[in-house]
Parts: sequence; C-alpha cells; structure tokens
Amino acid sequence: MPASGATTTTAGRRPVLAWALWDWGSAAFNAVVTTFVFSTYLGSQLFVDPAIVAAAGGNDKDPALVRALADNASLVGIALMIAGIVVALVAPVLGQRSDGTGRRKLWLGVNTGLVVLAMAAMVFVEGTPQYLVLGATLIAVGNVFFEFASVNYYAMLSQVSTRENIGRVSGFGWGMGYVGGIVLLLLLLVLFIQSFGVADAGGLLAVTTEGGLNIRIAVLASAVWFGVFAIPVLLRVPEIPARNRQVRVGFFRSYALLWRTLRSLWSDSRPVLLFLAASAVFRDGLAGVFTFGAIIAAQVFGFTPTEVLYFAVAANVAAGISTMISGRLDDRFGPKRVIVWSLGALIVLGGSILFIGTSPVVFWCVALGLSVFVGPVQSASRSFLARVAPEGREGEIFGLYATTGRAVSFLAPGLFALFVGLTGDTRLGILGIVAILLAGLILLLPVRADAAVIR
Repeated sequence: MPASGATTTTAGRRPVLAWALWDWGSAAFNAVVTTFVFSTYLGSQLFVDPAIVAAAGGNDKDPALVRALADNASLVGIALMIAGIVVALVAPVLGQRSDGTGRRKLWLGVNTGLVVLAMAAMVFVEGTPQYLVLGATLIAVGNVFFEFASVNYYAMLSQVSTRENIGRVSGFGWGMGYVGGIVLLLLLLVLFIQSFGVADAGGLLAVTTEGGLNIRIAVLASAVWFGVFAIPVLLRVPEIPARNRQVRVGFFRSYALLWRTLRSLWSDSRPVLLFLAASAVFRDGLAGVFTFGAIIAAQVFGFTPTEVLYFAVAANVAAGISTMISGRLDDRFGPKRVIVWSLGALIVLGGSILFIGTSPVVFWCVALGLSVFVGPVQSASRSFLARVAPEGREGEIFGLYATTGRAVSFLAPGLFALFVGLTGDTRLGILGIVAILLAGLILLLPVRADAAVIR
C-alpha cells in the first residue's frame, strides 16, 4: 500500500520546516561546489602548468592552453563518472538497509556529515596543478555521499506529510533549496568573490585571491552553512516507528532482496518501474537545462561571467517560487499532471530558443520561463514516488530513483555535444536537451498514476 498517515505523526509546520531546511542547506553543495563556484575554480587556468599559461600570453584560444584545460575538465569528468557508478551500484541497497534497520535519520546525518567534511577539505585545494587530483577526488566523494544522503532525505518525506499535503511539502522543500542557493551565492559573492575594485582581493572581507584562497574560504563557509542547516531535521523529525522496521540482512543479501523488488515491480507494479525509467530520462534533461543554459547564454547571447552568475540567481529565484506554488497543484490534480504539463512547457520554450535571434533580453524572458517549470517537475517526481512507496520501504524506492537517474546521466551532455558537433552551432545544442525531455514525456504518458502502487 502507499505511504499513509501511519508514518506521519510528525506532520506539522515545525517538522516540515526542519525537514525543508536540509534542502535549504544542501544548496551549499549543489550550487557552490558542483555548479557555479568550486567546479569553475577547478576549470580555471590556475590548475594549468604555468609554463603553458605564460606561453599563451593571455590568448585564451592558444591550442596548448585549450588542450590543457580540456584535459583538466576530462579528469574531473572521470572522477564524477566513477562517483556515479558507485552511486548506481550502492544507493538502492543502502536505502533498503536504512529502512530495514530503522535508522534512516542516522544515515542521513552520517552521509551529510561526510559531505560537509569533503567540502571543508576543499580549503586545502590550492590553485596549482598538483592539487587538481585532490580537488577532483573531493568533488567525487562529496557527490557520492550527497546522493546517499538524498536517498534517506527523500524517504523522510512521508514522515513529515500526509496524503493530502505531500505535494505542498515536497514543493516547499524543493523551493527552499533554490532560494537557499540564491541567498548563499549572493553572500559568497559579496563577502569573498566580487573584487569591488580592489586588486588581488575578493569580497568585502578582502580575502587574497592568491592560490584561489578567496574561493577556498567561500567553500569552507558553505560547508559550515550546510552543516548548520542540516541539524534541525536530525532533531525535530523522529526515526521510523519500530513497527515499520524490517528484519536486517547482510550487505550482499541485500542485493538478492533488491532483485526480488525489481521482479515484483515488473510483475505487480509495472507503472512504478515505468515511472522510474521515464523520470530518469526527463530528470537528465532538466539537469541539462541548467548546465548548458549557462553555456548558451555565454556563447550565443554574449553573457559575461558576472552576467551568467546574475542569470543563475534570477533563474533559481524563479524556479524556487514556482516550485512552492506547484505543490498545491500537485495535491489538487496529482503529480503526474504537474509533470506532464511542465514538461510540455519546457519542450515548447526550449524549442523557441532556436527562433529568438541573439537578443539577450528575449533570452532572459525565455530562460526564466524555462526555470519556472524545472522545479515543479523535480518536486512532483519526488512526491509521486513518496505517494506510492509502501511504509518502511521508502529508502529502497528512492535508492532505485537515484540509481536510474545515474544510469542515463550521459544523455544530456552526449546529445548536446552531438548536435553542437554536427552543426558547429552552440545554439542547436538545445535540440539535444529538448529531445531528451520529449522522450521522457513520451515514456511517462502511459504510466497510470492510480495503478502505480507497490504491493
């Protein structure tokens, strides 16, 4: 049977806020480490052999410099690929075991703590080539444990909501994540990153930029941010009730149980399995909207690095507000309808980028429109699974959710690169993203939400 009020005795404003603050704090990893700050730092010339940089003489198009930067990016990509493989293989089992032992909150705390430690360790990644491997390793380690923490965090959604408000609670949490990311990015920009006309110093605190120290301190501050805002969920949301705990089995035995679950889904709850496949595809397309939207903004519409950051702030604000609002629509009309309509809007708006010329103002309008519909899809997908997962097995199901997402995470970058490579036009890379969103929508349409109940 689906999640019900049996595990929602904590439903109320305070537990919901405590739970959502983890989303707010987690933006420290998503926005700062993997997207806008630390990953960009690793991709800078600081990590290229100084002799190559000197020989380039300030020419960003120098072949040797371009190749060195590409090699560095490749190294980071390999590290993240390995992290993705680890998550895909282990996440379902860890989610299942946290359900079985009744220690969902404990493992949320442990994995979150490991993410915070990985972020804090990034302060030691000096801006020199010999520290690139350390930086790439820390990003990969952080990604692994962030995904593990997310499995337990998503599974707790049914503990802080009821069937009547689960969409609103999920949307509120996801929206808090977007808004938290914006608040943190602005703080880091003002305190550590923006030069304000002072040479070799970043932010109002005038931290030296030598060796990337201002960026490293910004990431350290982000680690503290995540750690602080992760505390409320550990204090205010109780563990799974003892009556919902399962018999604990050995680690390798867990894989046998996982295979049994997959067979059960195929024979008795095929809509859930189809939803996992569809969501894996369209979630990768959603990731591509943000990842490659910034590239299109810079290369096609001439955005400067500072304008890209401001664009990121505006896009996340739009996504955060719309996601909070969409939660009410989720509860009223069901998560599938929210996902279908939002994907349809994303496909239309994404395709329109091909026809808007090179006006930055028009791009701003279209891009903010895209941002409005990204969050609702993510939030409604989470609430869909929380609605159908049986009590005490939410971690296992969201472990599969993480695994399926990782399994196709090559689609967005692959198709974007394919269309750009075939045409030589960065703008046409959007066709790859739109194709992925359309494929996910087509896979989703046959899923009967009323039949998607795990037995």
